[in-house]
Amino acid sequence: MGLEFPLRQTDVHGILHLREMELKRQAVYGSCGRKAYMAYIAEGLGNMMDWDEVMKFQRENGSLFCCPSTTAGVLIRKYNDQAHQYLNSLVSEFGSAVPAVYPSKLHCQLLMVDALERMGISQHFVNEIKNILDMAFSHWLQKDEEIMMDIATCAMAFRLLRMNGYDVSSADELSHVAEASTFSDSLQGYLNDTKSLLELYKASKVSLSGNDSSLDCVGLWTGNLLKDKLCSSTLQKTPIFGEIEYALKFPFHATLERLEHKRNIEYFDAWGSLMLTTKCSSFHVNQEFLALAVKDFSFSQSVYQDELQHLDSWVKENKLDQLQFARQKLTYCYLSAAATIFPSELSDARISWAKNGVLTTVVDDFFDVGGSKEELENLIELVEKWHEHHADKYYSEQVRTVFSAIYATTNQLGAKASAAQGRDVTKHLAEIWLDLLRSMMMEAEWQRSQHVPTVEEYMTNAVVSFALGPIVLPALYFVGEELLEHAVKDQEYEKLFRLMSTCGRLLNDSKGFEREGSQGKLNSISLLVLHSGNSMSTEAAKKVIQKSIDKSRRDLLRLVLRKESVVPRPCKELFWKMCKILHLFYFQTDGFSSPKEMVGAVNAVINEPLKIQMSDASLFISSEK
Repeated sequence: MGLEFPLRQTDVHGILHLREMELKRQAVYGSCGRKAYMAYIAEGLGNMMDWDEVMKFQRENGSLFCCPSTTAGVLIRKYNDQAHQYLNSLVSEFGSAVPAVYPSKLHCQLLMVDALERMGISQHFVNEIKNILDMAFSHWLQKDEEIMMDIATCAMAFRLLRMNGYDVSSADELSHVAEASTFSDSLQGYLNDTKSLLELYKASKVSLSGNDSSLDCVGLWTGNLLKDKLCSSTLQKTPIFGEIEYALKFPFHATLERLEHKRNIEYFDAWGSLMLTTKCSSFHVNQEFLALAVKDFSFSQSVYQDELQHLDSWVKENKLDQLQFARQKLTYCYLSAAATIFPSELSDARISWAKNGVLTTVVDDFFDVGGSKEELENLIELVEKWHEHHADKYYSEQVRTVFSAIYATTNQLGAKASAAQGRDVTKHLAEIWLDLLRSMMMEAEWQRSQHVPTVEEYMTNAVVSFALGPIVLPALYFVGEELLEHAVKDQEYEKLFRLMSTCGRLLNDSKGFEREGSQGKLNSISLLVLHSGNSMSTEAAKKVIQKSIDKSRRDLLRLVLRKESVVPRPCKELFWKMCKILHLFYFQTDGFSSPKEMVGAVNAVINEPLKIQMSDASLFISSEK
C-alpha cells in the first residue's frame, strides 16, 4: 500500500519485553480472569499460546469476546467454522472497515435506548424501546451470554430494565462483582475498562431496598476507583472523563431531567462518539437523533417561555406580587415543573404544578411571618366553607388576597381536571388545601404554646405541612391517565405521598437545621436530640435522619416501578420526579434559601438556546437540513 511505519529497534525490544512480562505473569497468576485476558491478546503472542485453551472462550456467535481482531488472530492459527462465519458476517456488513471491537447486537441496542432516554426523545420511540427491553428481559431471565459474559452490558441492562419497571434482581447477576478484587480479576479489570466501571457505578445507584447490599458494595468501590481515574492526565483527554465527573457529582436521584437532556444534547459529539467507535450506530443515524433532540428541546423552550409569561400574568392578576411577606419564587416553582414534566403536550400539568407551588410558598410565608392568629383562623374557615364563603367575612385584605387566589385557581384547575377525568374532582382539590392549612395551623399552635411533640407526632403532621399535596396531587389529573376515585383512596396513593413528603421534610430538616434552630423552630433532628435526654449528639441524629431519607427514597422508587399497581405509572412518576427535585434543591444547601444556585438551571432549561459542542460545526448544520 506504500505505507511507511517508522519503528526503532528499541521500540521492538520494548514490545517483546512487555510480551515476556505478560507470559511470566500468566505462569504465576493463572486465574480465570488472567486466562481470559491472555486469550484476548492471544493474536500478539503467536505460538506461545495453547490455542485449544484459547478457543474455550469462544461465544455462541462464533467470536472470541465479540472482538473481530482477536477472533481473526485465533482463526489464522486454528481454523474454526463458527469463527469464520462470524468474520464473514462482519465483512458483509462493514466491507473493508471492520471495527477492532464490535459489541453484541443487544449491547448496541441497549446503548441506543440509553442514548434516546438521555437526550429526552425516548417518547418518540416507545414501541421500539419496548421491543428491545422485552428482548433484553428475556435474555436476562435465560442468563444468556450476550448479557452475562460482558460486565458493561449486564450493568446497563440491569439499570435500564429496572428503571423501566422490569423485575430484575441484583442478587445473582451483579453480586459476582460486589468486591473490587473480583472486578480486578476479570477481563475488564485487566483491560482497565473504564466504561465497564462507569456502567457498574450507574447500576449500583438503582437500589430499591436495604437488601440490595451487593449494589451498595459495587457503588462504593466503583466510586472510589472512578475518583482515582479523574486524576489521570490520560483520561482527561477522553470523552468519558466528563461522563465520570458528572456521574460522581450528581446522583441520579438528584437530577432534573431537562437539565440532563440539555447537557447530553450539547455534548453529544463527545459521548455519542462511543457508539461510533464501536460501530453500534452510523454517523448518519447519530446525526438524525441529534437533529430530532435539538428540534424537540428548542420547541419545548418556546412552550416553556409562553407558559412562564402566562404564569407571570396570573401572579399579577391575583395580586400575589403585592404581598409584602411572600417570597417571589415563580421561576423556581416553574423550573421544577418544566425540568421534570418536560413533554410539550403536558402543559396543564406544568401550569397546575407551578401555580400551586407559588400558592404553597405564599401560604407557608403567611403562616410563618405574614399572618396573625386571627388571620390564619379566618383563612381556614373560608376554605372550610369554600363555595359558601361570604365576601364580607375577610379578616384582612391579606386574607382576601390569599384566599381569593387559592379559590379561583383551584376552581379553574378543578374544572379542567374534571373535564379530563370525566368526573368532578374540584372537591378533592379543595380538600387537599384544607388538609395543608390545618396541618400548618397545628405547627403554629405548637410553636405558640411551646409544645414539644414526639418525633412520631411531628412526622405525622409534617408529611402534610411540608406542602407537597397541592403541588403534586392535582397535577396527577393532567398527565393523560384516568385516575379513578378508588385509586385516590387506595393505600398505595397514600403511601406514595407519605414517602415523597417524608423525603422532603427530612431533607429540609437536615439542611435547614441551623437556620430553623436560630428561629426557635423544632424539627426532626432537634426532637431526636431532645427526646434522647441529650444523650444523642446532633451529628448522630443527622445520621439517623439520613438513613430515613435513604430508606424512604428507595421505598418510593420501588413502589413507583412496581407493575402491579392501582395508581397508573405516569401518575406514580410525578411522586418520584418531586423526590428528585427535592434531593437536588437540598443537595448542598438549604433549598430556596440559596436561590443563586438555581439561576443557572432556570436559564438553561427555559431561556438559553442550545450550544452544540461539535468537533466540526458543519456536521450539525447539515443535520438540520
